[in-house]
Amino acid sequence: MAVPFETRNFQKELEKKLADISKSGEVPKLLLHSCCAPCSSYVIEYLSEYFHITVFYYNPNISQDLEYRKRVEEQKRFIKEFPAKYTVDFIEGGYKPQEFFDTVKGYEHCKEGGERCFLCYELRLSRTAQEALKGGFDYFTTTLTISPLKNSVKLNSIGLELEKKYGISYLLSDFKKKEGYKRSIELSKEYNLYRQNYCGCVYSRPLMEK
Repeated sequence: MAVPFETRNFQKELEKKLADISKSGEVPKLLLHSCCAPCSSYVIEYLSEYFHITVFYYNPNISQDLEYRKRVEEQKRFIKEFPAKYTVDFIEGGYKPQEFFDTVKGYEHCKEGGERCFLCYELRLSRTAQEALKGGFDYFTTTLTISPLKNSVKLNSIGLELEKKYGISYLLSDFKKKEGYKRSIELSKEYNLYRQNYCGCVYSRPLMEK
């Protein structure tokens, strides 16, 4: 009997995929959507052993220009300083906050982690899949599953739907597993990375900062 999607072990499935890639002797091209440098730190450390990674920074949900630019620069700095096995490249997807506001219109008052966030996941992953198709990548995925506050089941479900739509393989993940989130905190301290206290959108910002 098939295992229900919501109970699948995405980390085990990722490990199997990585083992298959290692056996093949090939080094595929991965487009990695990143929400920020701290979340990408462990993911880059982990996956750069198997892939030529290009980090795709597309986050129109970030609510302030200054916050956005600070996160972009930290992402670029980490990529430059981290000694990855294979070269890690960077693409900035452009910053158009109205794309986010248009996407979540009518869902502004949803609770954090609910339907508004799911629409935001889909917006960013859709753009990543389109970029992966255009750039001839073998896989795409996102760093978002490293966060204990993000819904990995929903993220992986969206990723697989986009795989069907665009014909680009989606790399299943649950990067918080195997102490991935803990490792991201360690790397953030090691590289003195700026760690924000909210995901980026105006709805998730601490009340005192709004």
